Amino acid sequence: MMLPTHVLGGMLLAAPLVRVAPEFATVGFVAGFLGGLFPDLDMYVGHRKSLHYPVYYTAVSGIALVAAVLSPSAVTVALALFLLGAAVHSVADMYGGGLELRPWEGTSDRAVYDHYRKRWVAPRRGVRYDGAVEDLALSVGLSLPLLVLLDGPLRLTVVATLAVAVTYTALRRHLAELAAYVISLVPAAATPYLPDRYKNDRPPR
Repeated sequence: MMLPTHVLGGMLLAAPLVRVAPEFATVGFVAGFLGGLFPDLDMYVGHRKSLHYPVYYTAVSGIALVAAVLSPSAVTVALALFLLGAAVHSVADMYGGGLELRPWEGTSDRAVYDHYRKRWVAPRRGVRYDGAVEDLALSVGLSLPLLVLLDGPLRLTVVATLAVAVTYTALRRHLAELAAYVISLVPAAATPYLPDRYKNDRPPR
């Protein structure tokens, strides 16, 4: 799934705070956003492996959530929402497309790495690929309650994120072709430093 979907999902995890602990709602929304974003910071270094931990994030976020309930503070709530956002992101990637430059071709058997079992989880393709129409529909669906609940800078953040999602969806396939062209210009000596999905698309020389 695309990054906008993940960050919107991370933010929505904080929605109950609006009712049960409004004093922590803002920090919860921000932490959820950052947690949904964090795993994809490995985009060009071991993508969906270096910072994706579907089992460990889930386990640790459960502990953090209990701590936040028992001892609520800005720190415990932020930590719980951050870890929950990262956990949902990592698990959700199992249900998307594979780890490849053109995931709509369905040639990859890698969705996300399970460090606990030390193996790659195969893509289940509930969402065919990041930036697919159904991925955009999911982003829109996640954004609607946020637009109702939020105002000010947080609402603007949701609007901007949704705009990125629409733009990315419109350009997704063109971006893959552009990346393939750029890869063809990269010197052979730099090939070992390319992410695997780009190496596999690089034409032989």
